[in-house]
Amino acid sequence: MCKINPRVDFAFKKLFGSEENKDLLMSLINAIVSEQDHVVEVQLKNPYNLADYRAGKMSILDIKARSDDGRWFNVEMQISEDYYFDKRAIYYWAKLVTEQLSEGKMFKELKKTISISILDFNFIPKTTEMHNCYKIINTATGKDDRLHDIFELHYVELKKFTKNYDQVTTALDRWSTFLTKAHHLNKGDVPKELADDLAIVKAIEAVDRMFDEEERQVYETRMQALADVESKIASAEEIGMKIGMKIGIQQGAADLFKRQLRHRFGELPESVEQRLDVATPAELELWSERILDAKNLEDVFNG
Repeated sequence: MCKINPRVDFAFKKLFGSEENKDLLMSLINAIVSEQDHVVEVQLKNPYNLADYRAGKMSILDIKARSDDGRWFNVEMQISEDYYFDKRAIYYWAKLVTEQLSEGKMFKELKKTISISILDFNFIPKTTEMHNCYKIINTATGKDDRLHDIFELHYVELKKFTKNYDQVTTALDRWSTFLTKAHHLNKGDVPKELADDLAIVKAIEAVDRMFDEEERQVYETRMQALADVESKIASAEEIGMKIGMKIGIQQGAADLFKRQLRHRFGELPESVEQRLDVATPAELELWSERILDAKNLEDVFNG
């Protein structure tokens, strides 16, 4: 079984962003883009380099590559939930376009730039499709007239991949299976649905032997950092739920007390409404005890 989680961005970067594994990157890209955008050769523009990580240059672990015919690709694995990832993905796409111009090219020479974001969380609402592609279309016709065909953005949401082995049919199915079930995969016993895909077999064989001792320590540190983030998010959510329940209960008590006051004394002045909105549970309890004997609102609040 794979002991390294290929969804961790540091591991993903080395597995798909190393020169010796360019064939894996090309296979992954071809599993996601349309057939007309398939690549037969790529040049890594920011290959994996442990020295860069030591120098703090690998805080962003995306993979930049250029195909033999000039198209650019940005591939990134994101394991931590990010509600603003759409803006981040467009930013990375824009950076690749800018880098093309920085090489001295004219606008007419800009090549198609494709951003691929593989997410280990649900991001796009109201759809069960795990792979969604965005392009610029003509809103009047609803069609892609290819006037702005240099833009293309793909999201692959791994949490929405629920296929069993016997349902695996496409290359993207196979890569999604590898990424989500690596901890169940053994290079000595590859499921038949994956065994004929040489890139997948190579990835299974490579993933556990690709780190030396220093890299494994970096990986473990990265794993711990991600776990800490998840723990803090979970704690914040739990605290938020408790605060929300407390506020909800308190607000419910205030609303109930308002109805009791209206029933007894008629419509409430705005000042009383505002006072009840900020009242503490202790105050509400005290005032509730007074309401039966009170002759007017002043008796309720002032005793």
